[in-house]
Amino acid sequence: MKKKLLYGALAMVAMAFTGCNDFLDENRYPLDAQTNNAEFWNTASNVDGQVYAFYNNFIGYGNGTGSGWSYFKTLSDDQAGNSFTTWANTTVPASSSNWSSPYVEIRRANYIINNVRNSTLGASNKKHYEGVARMNRAYQYYQLVRMYGDVQWINEVVDPADDAVVYGARIDRDVVMDSVLNDLDYACATIAGGSKTTFSADMAQAMKSEICLYEGTYCKYRTAEENGKAADAARAEKFLKEAVKASEAVMGAGYTLNDNYQANYNSVSLEGNPEMIFYKPYENNIFMHSLISYVSSSTQISGMTKDAFDAYLFKDGKPLALTSENKSDAGEVDADGNYNIKKVLAVRDARLSQTVDTIVFYQNMTWARAGAMQMTSSTGYGVCKYDNVTLPVGDRTSNNRNYTCAPIYWLSVIYLNYAEAKAELGTLTQTDVNNTIGKLYTRAELPVLQIASIQHDPANNMGCSDLLWEIRRCRRCELMFDNWYRYWDLVRWHKLDLLDSQKYPNILLGANMTACPPLKDGEGNPFTIPNVNGYIDGSKGGVRIFEKRQYLYPVPSGQITLNENLSQNPLWEE
Repeated sequence: MKKKLLYGALAMVAMAFTGCNDFLDENRYPLDAQTNNAEFWNTASNVDGQVYAFYNNFIGYGNGTGSGWSYFKTLSDDQAGNSFTTWANTTVPASSSNWSSPYVEIRRANYIINNVRNSTLGASNKKHYEGVARMNRAYQYYQLVRMYGDVQWINEVVDPADDAVVYGARIDRDVVMDSVLNDLDYACATIAGGSKTTFSADMAQAMKSEICLYEGTYCKYRTAEENGKAADAARAEKFLKEAVKASEAVMGAGYTLNDNYQANYNSVSLEGNPEMIFYKPYENNIFMHSLISYVSSSTQISGMTKDAFDAYLFKDGKPLALTSENKSDAGEVDADGNYNIKKVLAVRDARLSQTVDTIVFYQNMTWARAGAMQMTSSTGYGVCKYDNVTLPVGDRTSNNRNYTCAPIYWLSVIYLNYAEAKAELGTLTQTDVNNTIGKLYTRAELPVLQIASIQHDPANNMGCSDLLWEIRRCRRCELMFDNWYRYWDLVRWHKLDLLDSQKYPNILLGANMTACPPLKDGEGNPFTIPNVNGYIDGSKGGVRIFEKRQYLYPVPSGQITLNENLSQNPLWEE
């Protein structure tokens, strides 16, 4: 019975986009009659159909069902609101798709590898398909390890009768990540062809750049008490060097920055965008999402925090504490009666004005962007970054009617990875800066960072060097709201305590309302926006206190019941 429960979970698979049968038949183990046939794997188009299901794992702006704003999902210091005041985990769950779903895809990868190796396909085809499968296996283990730490490592198709594997213990997360690196190296060397919407060697290198930067910095800053293992300088150096190498491979592949920062996020096609390495395509009336409808509707969004707003540099390249520009963040009432911050944005990093609206809006002072619904934000700061105001209003404001494409891997992220990895290694030069993040500064209409003249920013609350602080700032601003980057950056830097709202109250505050005129509610009664010293209180009464156990997710109790060799993460033990 225990085996049936375990493999019933492993047999569930994401919906494929093709008309083929699912890779795994969820009604019986192990396969349907079509794929449980050696002849099936001798035809490349059949293998393509099985590989295609992996694309579902790169969520982008959503897979066309439900709310679909997965890209905007974040628990960080960048947004505040009802859904952002508590941790992702507060109790041990009985089950979790975060644990089970990756193993479905790992099994898929292992089955493809096994069958392709035994097929009559040509040697180059075999290597290509194995490379794609191993890249996707690496991606799933990366998700598992960064959430749970130690996990079960499975690199073969498992016989349900093999108790040693079925009921195996978790193994050291470092050993798993070494295997992830091996898979990525194989993928980088063997994946052939591809495009910006299909798997390619460039995409594998971009994935390796991301994963190795994560692993290198995580191992540099982790602690035994909170992460289960002490820092490992040698291991950190190894992975940081691999991150540099992978980044250099992508940077030498002919990609260039797109001139328009916002166009990376709100375009109906990214095919001609020179910055894109891999993106998720959407198409009107065929495959759509709901991200724009979320940031353009009457549903209150979780807006940008004061902490995030203050992170953006001023036009002179200086932070809030050091700038000679006008530091005021208070808006003014414009001719239309709106509370306008256009002048505030005009003296800041250009990315800020392409990320938040020029109008502050809140309950009883709503505003509509280009014909959309009257909007409201928990912090007053709206999110315009993903909206494309040239699209028909109905296609912007209706769920599952949005068809702008989602970047998954793109050049600016590689530039950020490269600069950070080299700075961590102590080898970053001014030439490196000029050739990577310096280009991001230029696009943001800022002077390029000069290593020799960096001034200490009093806001540096990470205990890192001034150089790393500026690189981390650039990363935060470049990737604002994107794909949960900020949360996992804080995890790998061992700075998750920055999400404690008692220690850092600015992470739950919003716009400066001191210049806003008196407001009235819908019945004409005076209305006061909840605020702290004139800044909107976006906490909704919630308080978020840092807990050391949040560095790792709890293993679902149901899995431990099924497998007595599985252990709970220590700080989650009751």
